[in-house]
Amino acid sequence: AIMVLPREGLTDAQGKPVRYDRLYYIGESDHYVPKDADGTYRRYSDPSEGYEDMVAVMDTLTPSHIVFNGAVGALTGDKAMKANVGERVLFIHSQPNRDSRPHLIGGHGDLVWETGKFHNPPQRDLETWFIRGGSAGAALYT
Repeated sequence: AIMVLPREGLTDAQGKPVRYDRLYYIGESDHYVPKDADGTYRRYSDPSEGYEDMVAVMDTLTPSHIVFNGAVGALTGDKAMKANVGERVLFIHSQPNRDSRPHLIGGHGDLVWETGKFHNPPQRDLETWFIRGGSAGAALYT
């Protein structure tokens, strides 16, 4: 996913400049990997070989895997998104396939651009927001 931030920078609902100390990208994606009759995932020499099988799994609308930033554990452990107390962090979240609802546990997005439209005023103090499939949004959190 690509999210282009405004050349002039982000602004709040009053048009005042918004600054952030860190930016983290969260790419949530679904994968549809076919299984054999015994329940093991099929392997193909290249993606085109398994195209028809993958389309059949996609037709069920039930992903076999949901991952963040492309892999299991991509945002945990040593790869966790870290910040210091008081820092302002901009989170960008995308989901190419299905709807998603990012949720800050124990906090609220100070400013949230749910649809990624930065010329629209941001919403304030959302604990959960809605990312439509095929889109991206951003949230600022202190």
